[in-house]
Amino acid sequence: MSAEFHPVAGQFRRRRRRISKGARYLVTALIVYLGLAASGKAAAQDFLHTNKGVPATPASPLLREHTCIFGPLGQPLRLQEAVERALCNNPKTREAWANVEIQAAAVGAARAAYLPTLSTSVQEVRDRTSTVIGGYPQLTSRDDMNTASGSASLSWVLYDFGGRNAAIKNASQLLAAAQASHEGSLQDAFADVSKHYYAAQAAQGTLTTAIENERTANESLQVAKRRADSGVSPISDALQAETAYVQAVVSRTKAEGDLQAAIGAMAVDMGLRPDEPVVLPEVEEGGMPDDDFQESVSSLIDGAMQQHPSVRAAWAEFKAAEAKVAQTRAAGLPSFGLAAKLSRNTQPASLGLGLPPYPATVRDGYFGVQVSVPIFEGFVRDYQIRQAKAQMNLQGEVLYEARQQAALDVWTNYQLVQSTTQNITNSAKLLEIALESYTAAQRRYMVGVGSVVELLSTQSSLATARQQRVQALTDWRSSRLQLAAKLGRLGMPRIAGQ
Repeated sequence: MSAEFHPVAGQFRRRRRRISKGARYLVTALIVYLGLAASGKAAAQDFLHTNKGVPATPASPLLREHTCIFGPLGQPLRLQEAVERALCNNPKTREAWANVEIQAAAVGAARAAYLPTLSTSVQEVRDRTSTVIGGYPQLTSRDDMNTASGSASLSWVLYDFGGRNAAIKNASQLLAAAQASHEGSLQDAFADVSKHYYAAQAAQGTLTTAIENERTANESLQVAKRRADSGVSPISDALQAETAYVQAVVSRTKAEGDLQAAIGAMAVDMGLRPDEPVVLPEVEEGGMPDDDFQESVSSLIDGAMQQHPSVRAAWAEFKAAEAKVAQTRAAGLPSFGLAAKLSRNTQPASLGLGLPPYPATVRDGYFGVQVSVPIFEGFVRDYQIRQAKAQMNLQGEVLYEARQQAALDVWTNYQLVQSTTQNITNSAKLLEIALESYTAAQRRYMVGVGSVVELLSTQSSLATARQQRVQALTDWRSSRLQLAAKLGRLGMPRIAGQ
């Protein structure tokens, strides 16, 4: 019966043409998307808005407006520039930054589970068929034909008992952990380059002190030689003074090597070669004690146990493990969704053996509800849930350990700041007394009242006092920044005035 006398069949054919037209639109859209993907533009798009959690540069959390582009080294190199270079160029900070990008992409993948999935396939075939039947040449046939087929499938999970939501929580918490770890790596890089900067400055101060001590020892040697040459004092005085002078030369030579080693360690922190020429400011040009850390040590410990990046990272990983338990449990429950498929092929149809095939078009499509119910998985789900719970318990212990370590670090560095602050005043007083003592002993020896032993003793005390003064200044500056790092409070304002 023809279609003209069958309205229902005619309606079906019109509906079929509308579906085919929609399929053509769908295929066109997919081709456009695949073209963008081939050019790399689709991959650059953040359709699910996950890149908001990725810093613009490896140093952005601490250097928000910095582009991480540098010119020649400052002359002299200030601590702020050293820190900026280290934050941008340290491999550890860049690794942590890359991990944030990875976890942000994982959040996008988890969010994408709420969207439908669509797949399509297209096939074009050149078909040659030859049929030879013995004794019946009239049934022998040979046909050449082109056939095409295409299909599009759609699936969309609508409800899965919280599995996808738990996956998003897990990925989001892992992203938060990565962000905290990135901030922690910046704090560590900040603290390391500051420590090496002050170590290099201390080495430079030690070299300056060694040069001063060598000059002082030479003055004492010349006085002893004049007195020995004139017969006022024995030759042993001159020999003792010469021994002290040579020891001062040895100390100065060692100080030169220590300075170059310290500068090399600092240069590597900044992403430079260890043989990069670096000029540092004098020790006395740095900051002096202030009232930055007047809080009680108890409140500082409380803050660190809650806000230090390592603690926040451990807390986020614990929450991620908690969400993983829910995700694993939900994966063993039923899920409900939609399923649809539309296909079309032009495979020729034959009415019988030996008859030529006729052009034909076959269309097929379905749309319905899909229910997936896991019935038995060989107990694997039970063990996966058990594993996820054990991982959560492990992360709980890691969190406890991170908090304890943060408390101990704050306590230790707080005490160090207190002692180094007091030693700033003590070392200044010691240097003043040692200088006066040496001056008095030198006068006494020159007029013949004092002995060379007294002179050399006060000379040695003066050299020690000079070194202790340099060490006290650099130790205090380093310890206050180390404490700030253990508190998770390091930032560029801390060093802006240094």
